[in-house]
Amino acid sequence: MLRDYIELLRERGELACISKPVSTVFEVAALTAKLDGREALLFENVRNEKKDDNNGGKGCNDSKYTGIKIVSNLCGTRKRFAYALGCDEKSIHSTIARATTSPIRPSMGEMLASNTSSTLDILPIITHFEKDAGPFITSSIVFARDEENDRQNASVHRFLYLDGRHMAVRMVEGRHLHKCYQYAREHGEDLKVSIAVGVHPAVLIAAAYQADYNVDELNIANALLNNRLKVSMSSDGLLVPSDAEIVLEGRILKDVYAEEWMVEMLRTYDHKRKQPVFELEALRYRDNAIYHDILAGYSEHRLLMGMPVESKVFNMVKSVVPTTRQVVLTDGGCNWLHAVIQIKKRLEGESKNALIAAFAAHPSLKLAIVVDDDIDPNDPRAVEYALATRFQADKGLIVIRDAKGSSLDPSSDQEHLLTSKLGIDATVSLLKDRYRFEIARIPMLDEIKIEDYL
Repeated sequence: MLRDYIELLRERGELACISKPVSTVFEVAALTAKLDGREALLFENVRNEKKDDNNGGKGCNDSKYTGIKIVSNLCGTRKRFAYALGCDEKSIHSTIARATTSPIRPSMGEMLASNTSSTLDILPIITHFEKDAGPFITSSIVFARDEENDRQNASVHRFLYLDGRHMAVRMVEGRHLHKCYQYAREHGEDLKVSIAVGVHPAVLIAAAYQADYNVDELNIANALLNNRLKVSMSSDGLLVPSDAEIVLEGRILKDVYAEEWMVEMLRTYDHKRKQPVFELEALRYRDNAIYHDILAGYSEHRLLMGMPVESKVFNMVKSVVPTTRQVVLTDGGCNWLHAVIQIKKRLEGESKNALIAAFAAHPSLKLAIVVDDDIDPNDPRAVEYALATRFQADKGLIVIRDAKGSSLDPSSDQEHLLTSKLGIDATVSLLKDRYRFEIARIPMLDEIKIEDYL
């Protein structure tokens, strides 16, 4: 299904193919960054290299071609994100909402990853940034069994390559995979996992959605794909997408840790952490496999992580303020820390209710602004206009100190996950005449064509 999606992008002029040899050390990342917000990229001729610190940080001479292609920037725009869901951009939230409220169990199929390897070294794992801890797999979905609830969980995690059989896995404490890992560790066991790399973006979107503990994200993915997803059983007894390009099987070791650090959504280096280590037991891959790389801190990373959360915030706010029109996690806020909420205001106080609901739905949210339905939340100038003409700090400002926040924000208390949150009501007061705030318009402005006059 990933291949079908790539072909769809090719047909719609959204795919750039690069046949020139490229290195896994910085070169793939640099080209992806150059086309950020533009076409998806398919690298057809990849030199699998490791960083050589004695060569100015560039790739070493000991390189090889594995025959595995790399795709990046798959969902680097909202338009392509909508393509992945089979909807238009205005229907993204409602499409995700339907899938999360009406998940569908996928049917069984044959695993297409029939080739095997005992080493990670056949994979073109990318070194992205100058001060990275090493090469990272960035699009990996981890499938694990939640023994407490007898459910399978799927979530997106990045893996730092250590050697041919080991990688450090980034986990967030309290999230689903960490709970599965802690349960296994408390019972003196390693955690069996299967990892998929190279799947249809809808599966990534479902895995990135912060679903309840008793929900299997594969069922959400199948609903997003209109019941077209097939799954297969890995040797660890876990279900994975049948058409996954690459499947890693192994264990997260209960008592082995490694130091890692990485670039996060804010495009800053996260602080160093001791993280659990994954040990490979078997690697499976398809003929002519395609490896998906996500460039941290750039559009695809931000949209894949932010859009499912944006949908969750929208649903929460709309349940409190039914006239909510849009919720946008802004580009300037890294599609994670800042939100603009558009409502059709009916009562004084609704704006503050919307702000409280947004902060409750997304604990990492740091700044939220509520605007009227005549303000485009996607337009920073329009939002600033609302602040300039409709906001009074002594009435419309909410400051919440020492609240749970994002571990990514370098200005916060990252050790204790504490931050200050700011809510702004930039809506028109219903206690004043609305006409004083009406944005003047010129008749014929949208219809007139200047080239007819010049």
